[in-house]
Amino acid sequence: MHRLFNSALTVALSAFAGCAHAASAAVGDYPNRPVRLIVAQSAGGNADFVARLIAGELGKRLVQQFVVDNRGGGGGILAAELGVRAPADGYTLLLVGSSFGTNPSLYSKLPYDPLKDLAPITLASNAPNILVVNNALPVKSVKDLVALAKSKPGELNYGSSGTGGSTHLAAALFDLMAGTRMTHIPYKGAAFALTDVMAGHIQLSFASMPSVMTHVRSGRLRGIAVTSAKRSALVPDLPTIDESGLRGFETGTWQGVFAPRATPAPLVHVLNREIAAVVHLPKVKKQYAVEGGEPIGNSPDEFARWLRAEIAKWAKVVKAANIKVE
Repeated sequence: MHRLFNSALTVALSAFAGCAHAASAAVGDYPNRPVRLIVAQSAGGNADFVARLIAGELGKRLVQQFVVDNRGGGGGILAAELGVRAPADGYTLLLVGSSFGTNPSLYSKLPYDPLKDLAPITLASNAPNILVVNNALPVKSVKDLVALAKSKPGELNYGSSGTGGSTHLAAALFDLMAGTRMTHIPYKGAAFALTDVMAGHIQLSFASMPSVMTHVRSGRLRGIAVTSAKRSALVPDLPTIDESGLRGFETGTWQGVFAPRATPAPLVHVLNREIAAVVHLPKVKKQYAVEGGEPIGNSPDEFARWLRAEIAKWAKVVKAANIKVE
């Protein structure tokens, strides 16, 4: 009996030692050469801003260069495909934005499975949109907007930065939850949409924080509410849409970091720990706040569950609104 116990114990300890050795080998002196961070956006956008903040601070902490590789276009699909096909050795990472969670519903076929082909590391940041209206519109609250939209079905026009983008889908979610029917006017960029809201050619937009804050502060546009679950420190006087009556309303512009699926778990753990620490550095949080962003830095499992819920939510919205990307 004792021999059997000792034999089983020896096997268990050997297995544990083997796992520990494998984990140690997987991490080793990582990183001992530059790490590539593929970003699903061209230089200058919000995802690029977040990526460069993270890459710069990771380089300092891990004493190695993290190189930002901008791969815009295709709604983030090109960048995601590059990330999926990269070697799973921790030397290629992928930073994607909100389109990663909506593309499965907008496109009939993707060259990857967003829930199976990548290893989630962390949700790095999230930033709300702001619901803004033309100053001449007799609307000062979400309640006012819902009442006006219901009294004039199809007559209120909202602008977005493009079909299927975060500003379009925020309005589609609003329509679905409020029981309203507003008309979508897509533009080739947020600036064009906001110009037409200010001119009165269209009535409103669910604009990103960076694109609209100057106009809200100057009074050229009236801010009504933010789309996050809690108020933004950047505009603390603006209520959330949730607290304004549409309970459960939440959307925004997020950035998350992934690795190729087969990346060793010890490396994913190291990257999660380091990126979470970076996004909560006071100087990084301060820079995020300028863009209206909030650091997250959750665990890989938490990020995976959040992404699954995000994909399911937008699938319902896209189907209900019959949104199609050409």
